[in-house]
Amino acid sequence: MQYRKLGNTDIECSVVGFGVWTVTAGWWGNYTAEEAIRLMRKAYELGVTVFDTAPTYGPVGYAEEIVARALADVRDRVVYSTKFGYDTEIDWSYEGHKERPQRTDPAFTRRAVDTSLTRLGTDVIDILQLHNPKMTHIEQDDLWATLEDLKANGKVRAYGISIGPKIGWRDEGLKALRTRRMDAFMLIHNLLEQDPGRDFIEAARPTNTGLMVRVPHSSGLLEGTYTKDTTFDESDHRSFRTRDWLMEGLAKLEKLEFLTDGMAIGQAAIKWLLAEPLITSVLPNIYRDEQLEEFVAAADKPDLTDEQMTLVADLYDRNFDLVASGKRPPPR
Repeated sequence: MQYRKLGNTDIECSVVGFGVWTVTAGWWGNYTAEEAIRLMRKAYELGVTVFDTAPTYGPVGYAEEIVARALADVRDRVVYSTKFGYDTEIDWSYEGHKERPQRTDPAFTRRAVDTSLTRLGTDVIDILQLHNPKMTHIEQDDLWATLEDLKANGKVRAYGISIGPKIGWRDEGLKALRTRRMDAFMLIHNLLEQDPGRDFIEAARPTNTGLMVRVPHSSGLLEGTYTKDTTFDESDHRSFRTRDWLMEGLAKLEKLEFLTDGMAIGQAAIKWLLAEPLITSVLPNIYRDEQLEEFVAAADKPDLTDEQMTLVADLYDRNFDLVASGKRPPPR
């Protein structure tokens, strides 16, 4: 495993982290608490120190409590990353991927942080992120003042935002990076989905904001396990994906075979991200032992060459030489 400091902070993070949503949210299949704890513990034993969670990954508070159960005895050797911004004080049931109402007034934010501290069994949150913010949240001065106060009072070591794919995206992320002081910024970014991640990286560079990346394997396409016959159980959120998404993704994947000399494509996808020094930790979706071992091993694989990086950028700009079924990526 390799380790990097988060931006301008003294928080040292494993370059491969563990996204707890995979084993608690029910979007990637169903896991018992014991199965989730075992996988997290194994990740720690393999060198993973970053565990990213949220109060809303599954029943309210469950994912944070699972982290505490898995890692309480090694708390001083791991990084707890959690989120806030959804109203967890109301009764809420949803169908599909409907978004829970958000709430970010200072009083609620302080209560949310205190509640997360209790669930996590700790006196400080290492990285606190505003979860899927809208533009109104980026412009909310009292929210940002509250975050700074929480940090000054020692309840939070670093704070920032976790930007969503469709629930708040390019404009919100760029405005936050350009107008707000942040320690951390979490984005979706991968070989197949490079925009608006490219813009976020450049916007983060002047302030050296630490970046954390989720969905590094494009919802599994870059794991190298899908075929044209792949199907997903109805409990898996990928069952909502279209067949066009699968077929186009597989066609693009064929164009990236030049990255697999000496490593699996899932490892190459991580190494491609880590070529950017601002990216502190990559959070792949981990849902079985073999996959965990493969992704952790990626950290120590050889770096991609400049030639490989250039080829990837050119392929992406040409939409992998495919006739797109959807919208072409915007030019750089």
